[in-house]
Amino acid sequence: MSATPTWRPPPADVDHNHNHHLESAERRELPDSAYALPAQRKLPLSDAGHVRAALARFDQVAGVSDADRDLAWANILAAARHFGVEVREKRWQDLGRTPHTTNPAHPR
Repeated sequence: MSATPTWRPPPADVDHNHNHHLESAERRELPDSAYALPAQRKLPLSDAGHVRAALARFDQVAGVSDADRDLAWANILAAARHFGVEVREKRWQDLGRTPHTTNPAHPR
């Protein structure tokens, strides 16, 4: 099932450094639309690093419905396009089956 993304790029004053760790205050200041799961305010998508983290941790989020996951997937894809993050998986159900990033020790 396909959902319409609700994700919007974070405010311009948010640090878009790929290695930036969001402090608690910064997370609180992000609008709901900056999260993959806006109702739960889970999986922030404030930069490319957070998009990659959301992909890596997607299947670890508990207590959400398949409809929530559909929305989260649409939001992750929108943020990935915006930040230039490659997403190989076609559906959220494919996450976790193979490593998201290429590991030179284990070629695909």
